[in-house]
Amino acid sequence: MTTAIVWFRRDLRLADHPALSAACAAHDQLVPLYIHAPEEDGDWAPGGASQWWLHHSLAALQAQLDEHGVALHLRQGNSLAVLQQLLTQTGATAVYWNRLYEPAAIARDRDIKAALREQGVQALSFNAALWREPWQVATKQQGPYRVFTPFWRNLRTELGAPQPLCAPSRLPGVDVAGGLPLDSLGLQPGIRWDTGLREAWSPGEQGARELLEIFADDAVADYAQARDLPSRHGTSRLSPHLHFGEISPRQIHRQLVDRLAATDTRRRPDIEPYLRELGWREFAHHLLYHFADTPTANFNSQFDAFHWAAQSDAWMERWQYGRTGIPLVDAGMRELWHTGWMHNRVRMIVASFLCKNLRQHWRHGARWFWDTLVDADLANNTMGWQWVAGSGADAAPYFRVFNPVTQAHKFDTQGQYLRRWLPELAAAPLPLLHEPWKDAALLKRSGYPAPMVDLGATRVAALDAYRCMRGE
Repeated sequence: MTTAIVWFRRDLRLADHPALSAACAAHDQLVPLYIHAPEEDGDWAPGGASQWWLHHSLAALQAQLDEHGVALHLRQGNSLAVLQQLLTQTGATAVYWNRLYEPAAIARDRDIKAALREQGVQALSFNAALWREPWQVATKQQGPYRVFTPFWRNLRTELGAPQPLCAPSRLPGVDVAGGLPLDSLGLQPGIRWDTGLREAWSPGEQGARELLEIFADDAVADYAQARDLPSRHGTSRLSPHLHFGEISPRQIHRQLVDRLAATDTRRRPDIEPYLRELGWREFAHHLLYHFADTPTANFNSQFDAFHWAAQSDAWMERWQYGRTGIPLVDAGMRELWHTGWMHNRVRMIVASFLCKNLRQHWRHGARWFWDTLVDADLANNTMGWQWVAGSGADAAPYFRVFNPVTQAHKFDTQGQYLRRWLPELAAAPLPLLHEPWKDAALLKRSGYPAPMVDLGATRVAALDAYRCMRGE
């Protein structure tokens, strides 16, 4: 009778779980294990919102495993030491896990795999998070891609819609002493700032499935247009579930394809725009794998010479808490603080305001998002901030400075989004809702702040700094 450890990390599901399926097929008994070792993430230990999600996702996984009569074994400490201790304790001969792609995780997993194999222990890892591994998609010169469109063209030709792995019907567990209670990991916030998170989200595999069902039934049909409207649930909102591995891109792809096949051809939605967005997620992981220093270093080194404004804690605080005096920016930042999430178009707008109108370094914004987003993902967060700042791969041209007033008029035409997150302006007439500074009495009555900077003047200053960097 053989025993294997299945090391859960950010693959907190039972279905389409390659490591779990392989271990079930090859061994008689399993030890499902989660090791809490945030120090092994280096500078990128999970932020506050991610810790909240992780706590509830682990609780959901525990409940699922309990239904199968097997416990999720929780430990804390050095991952290799914990694995070695548990191997001795259980007599297990193999460790199975699904791969992560952050630089610190890659280095740690490589060392662990080598150490275990040197001890004669099977150490097997699998792809559970991506359509294709970052090293499997390459240019004709066998190098990494730096531009999304050719990357997606290559990847898209290789995508069928394979049937995802089913959750194992049999999970023979092993009783193991020494596990920790979930609460002892300290993942819950010390103050009750998470009310909005609890109202907005249901972490876990079941919550992911329910969101996918809602999206497949409704929003996917209008995704190409509705995804840009922050007042609508026009996106899938699956990003945190994908980050924590509660659902896989293969599962999403398969379900959408199956739904298409069951839909009358006259009403069949186009799922390509959504698949392309999943492709951007793949591209982000591709970039992080091949350019591992980009979470802190400019992808385009020319930006090393860019003249950022002096860091201002006062400016950062007004931006962080939605008190800039620019309605769409403030609405987005308040949505983030309350729900741990922000609509993607609004993310671009608030990032543009910080990097270009305030000329604060993109790293400051990336850090705030890292701590406050429930879907904080090193690959996506890095690519998104560098894209807006102009320093990244396939970046927006630096002269593209999002005007938050114009964007609000275009994508929140009736002001539903602004009224939702700026209650002090909820009764304002529509023209003033978008530009409340035009009525000093409204600002005084509502307590809403005047704009912290002039949008036009700061745009000009940003473009001047860009031309200076280029030596123009």
